Amino acid sequence: MSYSVGQVAGFAGVTVRTLHHYDEIGLLRPSGRSAAGHRRYEDEDLDRLQQILFYRELGFPLDQVTALLDDPGADPQEHLRRQHRLLTARIDELQKMAEAVEHAMEARKMGINLTPEEKFEVFGDHDPEQYAEEAEQRWGGTDAYKESQRRTSRYTKEDWQRVQDEAKDWGERYAALMEAGEEPTSERAMDMAEEHRQSINRWYYECPYEMQRCLADMYVQDERFKAFYDAIRPGLAEHLRAAIHANADRRTA
Repeated sequence: MSYSVGQVAGFAGVTVRTLHHYDEIGLLRPSGRSAAGHRRYEDEDLDRLQQILFYRELGFPLDQVTALLDDPGADPQEHLRRQHRLLTARIDELQKMAEAVEHAMEARKMGINLTPEEKFEVFGDHDPEQYAEEAEQRWGGTDAYKESQRRTSRYTKEDWQRVQDEAKDWGERYAALMEAGEEPTSERAMDMAEEHRQSINRWYYECPYEMQRCLADMYVQDERFKAFYDAIRPGLAEHLRAAIHANADRRTA
């Protein structure tokens, strides 16, 4: 059974013009002609076209494809082995590209443009992107979220290290304040609450007092935030919430 150039073009997803070109350069000459002189392709021609399209997809120039297919020392099995090697290499390459894109997508969610090694060095076993998707769903439409994304997208490893160091220092000093028996309404506690607000202003977004009040309530109501602060010192989440509200009352009175 033979096929017309139009039928072959439809099978292979190429243009008739492409098949004419392959014929002209000797890459794929049809096995026969019709009585009217039109090209007719046999099954072996379709097999060769399949090989051509495979090598072309991998970026081989047409002259190299011709050399490969016309090599008298290569049998069909050799072509299959070569294709398998090339496909395996291509799959590995694409997998690495996909992983890089996934990493970039995750980094973009939080604006954290660090390598995995740098992330581990800065954040340890804490994943800063753990709740990125939830944060985007809850606050993605707010100006504060957009401003945070804009700022943090420019931060370097050194910037993130400063953020972490400042947070650690603040936590140690707040724990010491509680250890000393300071009440949330004391001057020292309220000053620490103000420092907490100023840190948000400096690194992420403008945080008015009413917004900080909402954050303070969330630190207690959301068990994940509560666990984070209470890991610094038991009861810190509740203490900080009270200090933030007292400071806001003091500053806005």
